[in-house]
Formats: sequence, C-alpha cells, structure tokens
Amino acid sequence: MANPILSNNFNAEERVYEGEPMTISGAINKTLTLLALVIISAAYTWWLLSSGYTDKASMLCIGGAIVGFILALIISFSRGKYAPVLAPVYALCEGFFVGGISAFFEAAYSGIVVQAVAGTFAAMLSMLLLYRAKVIQCTDKFRAVLFTATMSIGIIYLIQIIASLFGRGIPQIFTSSAIGIGFSVVVVLIAAFNLIVDFDFIERGAQNLFPKEYEWFGAFGLMVTLIWLYLEILRLLAKFANRD
Repeated sequence: MANPILSNNFNAEERVYEGEPMTISGAINKTLTLLALVIISAAYTWWLLSSGYTDKASMLCIGGAIVGFILALIISFSRGKYAPVLAPVYALCEGFFVGGISAFFEAAYSGIVVQAVAGTFAAMLSMLLLYRAKVIQCTDKFRAVLFTATMSIGIIYLIQIIASLFGRGIPQIFTSSAIGIGFSVVVVLIAAFNLIVDFDFIERGAQNLFPKEYEWFGAFGLMVTLIWLYLEILRLLAKFANRD
C-alpha cells in the first residue's frame, strides 16, 4: 500500500558517470507499460468471473495479491536493483488482484469501476498540476509527514486484518457511517499526496543522472500509488452507495 520510495534516500552517489542516465520520458514510457500490463491482467480476471470461472479467478486474485506484495517488498528493499525484471511481473500480479476486486464491486454497485477509474486519473492530473505549479513542494518535512501518515494507515489496516481473524474489527471506520466515510476521504487524500513523492523522485532522478534502471523503479513507485489510490476511491464510493 505505502509508497515504496518514501523511506529511501537517494543522493549524488546514485549518479551514473558511464552509460545512459534516467530520463523523465523514459520513466513515463515505463509507467505506461506497467499500466498496460495491469489493465490486461485485470481484464483477464474480470473475464474469468463473468464467464463463470469463479474458482480460477479467485485463485488468481488472491495469488496476485500475495505475490504482488512479496515482489513489492523485494523491489523496494533492493532499492530498485531488480525493478527492470520484477516491476512488469508485479504489474501483472496486481492486475489479477485489481481485476477480481473490481468485478466484485461492479457486481454490487453498477458503474462504480468507471467512476473509480475516472476519480483516480483526475486525482493524478490534479496532483501533477499542483506539483508542476509548485503549489505543493516535496520538501523533507512533507516527505516525513506523509511517510508517518502512510505508515499509520498501514498499521490500522494490519490491526483490522488481525482483528477480523478473531471475528472482531475496529469500530466505525470501515463502515458506511460518517466516521467511516471521513476516514476513507483522509486515506484517499494521503494516497493522492503520495503521487507528489513519485513525481519528485522521477524529476530528481533525471536531474541527478540516476542510472537507467531507476526509470523502472520510479514507474513502479507510481504504479503502487495509483493502484492504492484506485482501491481507496473504490471503497469510498461503495460507502457512499451504501448510504443511499
């Protein structure tokens, strides 16, 4: 869930003096490649569910979530060393997961997936415009506060998962109550602000002549944030639908 490059410190030591350096256009192209892989695998899981292959779709959905999480940890802790190879695999795995979740929500709330996709790209465009206009700047303080907020959300979700194993849960925040909707709005905002960190990493990487493989790492970080943001918007819209 959390942005994988929030806690990584990259400096001039990463600068490449031989070979081809990282570029913004290269990172954008690789982001589009990962996005295409997510869409393809998500569409496949969705097709399986709509065709009645529920067991196979469920296996891909759960397996994709688990494998995707493991790959995200490997890519993050290796500081992007294996990103050129593992990031595309991660995108495929997350696509299987996202496709299954999306089909489930769409079956319960018709039209919700289109709304969530539109909301995700609207948020990304808004954050990009705010970043380019320097309305929001990715300072060390901004990064530290965002890291703390993101980790806090991760801890809350972990507590909820553990509690659910014992038939319990955190009161209110995962319901369609006003408190639950308020919590989801805060999470969506934090996820959206993580995009600022992704944009800043890609821009700084290009300026500081990071190695070419960091294009994949920047694209991977952006994809992690976009998937998280999409899922949170999906959950928020479902909460609103339940109140109607």
